Amino acid sequence: MTGVTPTTTGAAADTGGPPADSTRDRLLAAAAELFADRGVDAVSLREINRAAGARNASALHYHFGDRAALVRAVLAPHHRDVEAARHVLLDAYEADPPTEPTDALAALAGVLVRPSAAKLADRPAGPQYLRIVADLIERPRPAVSAAALEDPADSMYRWRALVAVHLSPAALELHRRFAAYRLTVGHLAQRARTGPHADDRLFTSDLIDMVAAVLAAPVSDATRRLHAERPRRTG
Repeated sequence: MTGVTPTTTGAAADTGGPPADSTRDRLLAAAAELFADRGVDAVSLREINRAAGARNASALHYHFGDRAALVRAVLAPHHRDVEAARHVLLDAYEADPPTEPTDALAALAGVLVRPSAAKLADRPAGPQYLRIVADLIERPRPAVSAAALEDPADSMYRWRALVAVHLSPAALELHRRFAAYRLTVGHLAQRARTGPHADDRLFTSDLIDMVAAVLAAPVSDATRRLHAERPRRTG
């Protein structure tokens, strides 16, 4: 993705595949740019059609059906990249896991952060992806895939299971793992808004340190007491 009007040259044209400047590609590029700049819910489908230069007013519905499917299509190629990279890191972790819990959580913080942080250098599409993900997560009701959390083949399922071994029951019930993910998403989105940067290594390392600290932070006696006093949901 190179903006709202990708060029027509490239491998697809040479191999007889669909042209790079297809209506679908232009709709995806326009949607990514507008969603990243203003948020998913603040952009109308008509605006995306117009920004993509689609002649047919129903082009977006023809290619994607609805807003949710369009958002999934925008995120999908980046999600595949992040998933693949995180699985590689998880495999390496499981092959030689640290023996000390603090070291294990630091390593798992890196597993969480690094694959997404790599998208900072994939401009402009990668930073747009990071900003859209943050928009979906930083909501009163975050857009989290329940299916992915229950799929053993999903990298976040694997990551959550490995982290859980090192957290107390109270920390798990207080959703420390989601807090670490939300911290990651928010800081990456902020970095994406201020780029490009010549070097993201220091930022990434510092973010890993912060995520590790969230995961390793003990639950205080006061927090445990308040958590125990909280009315339990029934049904």
